[in-house]
Amino acid sequence: MKKDHFEVVNPPRAERTVLVGHSTGRHDDLARSMEELGRLADTAGATVMETITQRRGRIHPATYVGKGKVDEIKAAAEAHDADTVIFDDDLSPAQVKNLEKTLQRKVVDRSELILDIFARRARTRESRLQVELAQLEYMLPRLTGMWKHLERQAGGIGTRGPGETQLETDRRLVRERIARLKRELAAVERERETQRRRRRGEFRVALVGYTNAGKSTLFNALTRAKVFVEDRLFATLDATTRQMVSRERDTVLLTDTVGFIRKLPHHLVASFHSTLIEAIEADLLLHVVDAADPAHESHVEAVDEVLEKLLVTPQPQVLVFNKIDAIPDEDDVAALRVTHPGAILVSARRGAGLDDLRAQLWQRSRDHVAARGKRVAAAATAES
Repeated sequence: MKKDHFEVVNPPRAERTVLVGHSTGRHDDLARSMEELGRLADTAGATVMETITQRRGRIHPATYVGKGKVDEIKAAAEAHDADTVIFDDDLSPAQVKNLEKTLQRKVVDRSELILDIFARRARTRESRLQVELAQLEYMLPRLTGMWKHLERQAGGIGTRGPGETQLETDRRLVRERIARLKRELAAVERERETQRRRRRGEFRVALVGYTNAGKSTLFNALTRAKVFVEDRLFATLDATTRQMVSRERDTVLLTDTVGFIRKLPHHLVASFHSTLIEAIEADLLLHVVDAADPAHESHVEAVDEVLEKLLVTPQPQVLVFNKIDAIPDEDDVAALRVTHPGAILVSARRGAGLDDLRAQLWQRSRDHVAARGKRVAAAATAES
């Protein structure tokens, strides 16, 4: 009897990458930024083989880094058989073209990497629309040059070549798709606005913070929800709202939002406006910080910078230092209490400090209801 033979299929090799960064500022800022870029690459499914940095006075207009550094990157990519070279800043279309020609590797900048992660993570129709819009707006100015091999070099009547025609056609199609996506997102935003209008009488709290600070874990612990949680950047893209109710029937509407990072692409912020508006219109922001991260102070600054761009007027904010169970030294925990006296220290995973956080939210909810009652009474008095 003939035996069946099964072919063993090896899993595809993880994409190998070399990271490249440039800085004219402080050494520790570059090191943190490159560490974050490495985590972004890991989230995108790549394996980081080597990290190369350069410190010089200016960005090279043609290749981002100098010729000597380009040669170093090429040698590293060849030595590690890398598939991709990822740069820590946004590159111009010309820089990408020049680098890919020299390195003979795919070249990706920070925005494109983040967009790729968002495309993988998008689960709802709204987030998929937002990601596609951001990708197309990123792509539009980079279409130039894709059809150069078909262009005619001569000028004058009759020399409008198929390359130029194709490029214009592509631009028109992309612009039309962008306009369609914006209309669809506007419709989604109108639906959300209707929901928000119904909830405006209630006390609304939004969780904001650096990505992977544990916002979703905290959200699940406070609301008993089952929002997706993973120890990777950008595990959450969609705003999720749940109601918290105390024994005294005080209510809080808690919303989990997308996390922030350094150098968050501006077109990404614009595309995710309908998601971020949950934070913009909240009565209170819970700024969640990973207390165990050595760079947590710089993370706080990065989030505050994004919020400053988003918010028309500053909103009440409470710092919540999460993951205190991961801090081995009690003196470090005590130091947090001293340097941030108004902050609440919690461990969402273990439940430590959550009762204090809930108590503060209930009290703020009662204060909100009382203030609203006074405004209604004052308005009624004025009318009479």
